[in-house]
Amino acid sequence: MAYKRIKNVIKKEWELTFKTLNDGLFITLLPLLIVAQVLGIIYAVKSFVGEGTLEEIMSNPMLKKAMDNLHDMMPSEISILSLAERFQLLLVSQFPYYLLLIPTMIAISFATFSIVEEKQTGTLEPLLATPVRTWELLLGKALSGAIPAIVMSWICVVIFLFGIAFLISKSVAQACLQSPMLAFSWLISLVFLVPLISILSFMLGVISSSRSTDAKSAQSIALFIIFPVFALIAIQLTGILALKPLSLLLFAVILLLADILILRLAVKLFQRETIIIRWK
Repeated sequence: MAYKRIKNVIKKEWELTFKTLNDGLFITLLPLLIVAQVLGIIYAVKSFVGEGTLEEIMSNPMLKKAMDNLHDMMPSEISILSLAERFQLLLVSQFPYYLLLIPTMIAISFATFSIVEEKQTGTLEPLLATPVRTWELLLGKALSGAIPAIVMSWICVVIFLFGIAFLISKSVAQACLQSPMLAFSWLISLVFLVPLISILSFMLGVISSSRSTDAKSAQSIALFIIFPVFALIAIQLTGILALKPLSLLLFAVILLLADILILRLAVKLFQRETIIIRWK
């Protein structure tokens, strides 16, 4: 019965989300813009940045540390590459972390409005009068946004791989294919991190929506969702911490526990019995 009630919540949310063209375009176009930005950077580096400029860029201590971490991960593959090819490989290896921006940014725009909007339209009261439990309602709302975000993230991976096939050199492509460490990092990111980050982002967005009385304040609170993801990208790109497969698995376990704890917190903060009275 719980599965059916969660499924009904998801179905209802999808009917509301995709009833307008603008909402559907936002979910599809924003991820594509992120992919286009990364591909554009790789193309610009390959086409317009010379060896001298790259040497100056790579003299930056943080980028040098990031390149050293990449060399430790795949020493035999990277040793035969030129400086330009190594920089291409560094950019390609960071894409799984940029991918985490997709669910977080979609969550800021949609999850934060999920409950506030129902309060404003008067559709929340009849929903709370149904047998649906609080955790089923909140999980259903989170999954209704997380599922499209996950699917779009995976689609973006396919587009990215297709794009870099024409941009990177054969040596870089061969290095990517021959590196088990890089392959495992991508696999863990796609199979575990993207879904877990998606659910966590939308759950936090639902919490901010349930604790706010208007959409503007809900979205202001939800901006904090994206900060940890930016921090993760910065830590990885600057070489402060090398996220190898084992570290990523540990991070995935932490995210799983965080998802469970945040769901319990969301149920506690929702205050089903008083929330309607408080909003009136």
